[in-house]
Amino acid sequence: MLPEVVGRDEFAALVVRTDYDDEPAWRAVVADLRERGVDAEFEASVHVVDDPVWSGAASDAVIAAVGRDEDLSVVFLADGVTMRSPHRALLALDLGAEDEDLDPEYYRELVDSPAPREFRTAPAAVHDVHANLSIANLDFEEFAYGALADPDGVFRSF
Repeated sequence: MLPEVVGRDEFAALVVRTDYDDEPAWRAVVADLRERGVDAEFEASVHVVDDPVWSGAASDAVIAAVGRDEDLSVVFLADGVTMRSPHRALLALDLGAEDEDLDPEYYRELVDSPAPREFRTAPAAVHDVHANLSIANLDFEEFAYGALADPDGVFRSF
């Protein structure tokens, strides 16, 4: 069982490191996260979990561990793909609760396929994703479809 994340400011994006094979790549990710994003007006605010207890943690396990934070709508993973890719794209995971009152048969008729629950995002875009989801300005799916439109499958900005 993964530990609870404590001490996160409600306005800080949560980034969890799950891969420990490439320390220079991790330092590059952290440096990119500290940069001001597309909207350089605001300081980058990020809460980084860098504890080997999270090494190799699967997406579902991370979601279960951080899902107790009611102020959190997305978590970003620095996984093996992040560390090996040239764009260092983090995996964004949707923490939005499924609507338990919605009839699954009715919902299936509304959409052709389930909404995406994850996508890759450039470190510089983490703050924009987190901020817009936190204030419900945009939906997770909008960012996911933005990533799908990118040739590398990475959300960078709108």
